[in-house]
Amino acid sequence: MKSLAVLHASQLVTLAGPKRPRVGAEMSELGIIRNGGMLIRDGTIDMIGPSNEIEKKSRDAEIVDASGRVVLPGFVDAHTHLVFAGNRLDDFERRARGETYAQIAKAGGGIWSTVEKTRAANDIDLLEQAKKHASWFLKCGTTTVEAKSGYGLTVDDELKILRVIRRLKDETPLEFVPTFLGAHAIPHEDRQSPQRYVDLVINEMLPRVAKEKLAEFCDVFCEEGYFDIERSREISTAAKKLGLKLRIHADQLSNSGGAKLAGELNATTADHLEKTEEQGIAAMKAGGVQPVLLPGSVYSLGSTCYPRTREMIETGLAVVIATDFNPGSSPSPSMPMMLSVACTQMRMSPAEAMTASTINAAYSLGRGDKIGSIEPGKLANFSIFDCEDYRELAYWFGFSQTSSVYVNGERVTW
Repeated sequence: MKSLAVLHASQLVTLAGPKRPRVGAEMSELGIIRNGGMLIRDGTIDMIGPSNEIEKKSRDAEIVDASGRVVLPGFVDAHTHLVFAGNRLDDFERRARGETYAQIAKAGGGIWSTVEKTRAANDIDLLEQAKKHASWFLKCGTTTVEAKSGYGLTVDDELKILRVIRRLKDETPLEFVPTFLGAHAIPHEDRQSPQRYVDLVINEMLPRVAKEKLAEFCDVFCEEGYFDIERSREISTAAKKLGLKLRIHADQLSNSGGAKLAGELNATTADHLEKTEEQGIAAMKAGGVQPVLLPGSVYSLGSTCYPRTREMIETGLAVVIATDFNPGSSPSPSMPMMLSVACTQMRMSPAEAMTASTINAAYSLGRGDKIGSIEPGKLANFSIFDCEDYRELAYWFGFSQTSSVYVNGERVTW
């Protein structure tokens, strides 16, 4: 039995607590153990406590001396579009010149430009680029990501992306949670008959995804010009019947009712929510929906319209923070950067942001019993950061403070 003892953390940020997502004041309770340590056996956390107590139980263990650094659970990124080909540098430059997201999309940029590149790429090329992205996440202290399809928009190309995600699970240390997002945009070839594409998603894509067990979740971009409420409901209902759990891109560009639909369908999450108002917040609360907030996309698009985060927390919603990593509107894998934006622009405290990016995110992916906190019985997924206080991760921004990252008790970054 391989044993590892992590000792002398200035703060062992455990997030130990109720075995459910944290809400309200609970989001500020981080369970910090000063001069903390943990004992790990065969990739699982066996014991946590003050370093002097852990040291007594660690005679046969390999010692990792944190040397007065912060030790955190590995970040859990609950919303990414990690598999794609190419980049969107042209979109980035046009946005810098003042063009809007809608103008760029109308001119052939946006999601569609990435779809064309991803369709043209073979699975090997996609896998190699995605492995590079995976290494970026690990270097930022993230150990689990949700990854969506959505840049294929044909049966074969959507399956190709999901199969790449499955290979990434086997070929990188990063843990992946796959989501089918065939309903990301209406393909150009179906613009005049969008219902034809909806039928393709429901009758051909979803059954194949379910049969091959390529995804745990189904997501829909519920937005005017993409998939309206009725079509989003139709796709989500079909997915639910096939055993997929639901996520919904909701109210990003307009208050179109996506959050209310998520509540009605008892979706696991509603994501974005920049335009969501009181009714949508109430519907999410009634439907047991976790809001996944994506400050990176608001920042990257040059907007100042951040979600009503304080209202959501005060309503008792178990808020999640994620990167929305994608080539167009949030080309960042850095959860520490998201913490900084959440604290400076969304009025979250550093403790709330920490909870939102670890334990709450883990529960939103159905993995709260295994990851997201440093507690006995959970996987030893954790990061050591080169700072003395966890608040420094949001305070200092624009560079990496990651010292080392461990997945299942094995060091995966140097």
